[in-house]
Amino acid sequence: MPAGPAALTVGNFDGVHRGHRALLDRVAAAARERGIASCVLTFEPHPREFFSPDRAPARITRLRDKLELIEAAGIDRVHVARFDARFAALAAAQFVEDTLVRGLRVRWMLVGRDFRFGAKRTGDFALLEQAARRHRFELEAMADVQFEGERVSSSAVRAALVAGELRRAERLLGHPYCISGRVAHGAKLGRSLGFPTANLVLRRAPPLAGIFAVEAGPLGRGVASLGRRPTVNPVPVPLLEVHLFDRQGDLYGEHLRVRFLEKLRDEEKYDDLDKLKCAIAGDARKAREYFENHG
Repeated sequence: MPAGPAALTVGNFDGVHRGHRALLDRVAAAARERGIASCVLTFEPHPREFFSPDRAPARITRLRDKLELIEAAGIDRVHVARFDARFAALAAAQFVEDTLVRGLRVRWMLVGRDFRFGAKRTGDFALLEQAARRHRFELEAMADVQFEGERVSSSAVRAALVAGELRRAERLLGHPYCISGRVAHGAKLGRSLGFPTANLVLRRAPPLAGIFAVEAGPLGRGVASLGRRPTVNPVPVPLLEVHLFDRQGDLYGEHLRVRFLEKLRDEEKYDDLDKLKCAIAGDARKAREYFENHG
């Protein structure tokens, strides 16, 4: 049975930051007012990753985390469109008719005035206004969202994370910055050094790197390394290694959500394992001091 009519918005929603949340709140409210479903259309991979994988910006949020954040905002349906060559070639008018009108049954829609769509980004807000009149759906423009004097955007969040400014990133996001994933087997080097870690393999490089004080939900607090392990067994894609202070036993296969609280330092390469072990001990001490000072 096809899905019912929807109040819709479209976008990448990387980070699901305060600006996205304001948009999602408006969509949910419009859906309630009209007695229809609230709906989000997003893409996998991001279009910029499809067209220019080497130059695409680092993702703030993994797909699973993004979907959970959108659900938490009260959205009824999320459609993830596979962004491939076929989808990229859709003409703007065809995207409206096939995807929005027939596929998602749009009755009300909210996007920014800078929204572009269709092959070669030929579709714009003016074209969408014409389509709304023709297909009889309501169209509303979303204004930029400012927070503490700064325009909220994925680019601003990404820049804060790159700089290690976690509190600024959290203010813009409206929620703590987290990375989640399933704990995988590693080389067990941390265990041999006296600091066993839970390892999360990342498919794509996130915007931040270094050593951090972290929390992992009910499993407690700890220190984490996010990077390419330059001293021993370098990896091509960053690895997240979390040492939890008060957790014993294996976590293999468990889904872990790691909240980043404070950047302690950048990643470094050491001459030998003894120097690496000393550095890890120092990082653990600094992380414990952070938690003592921040409750």
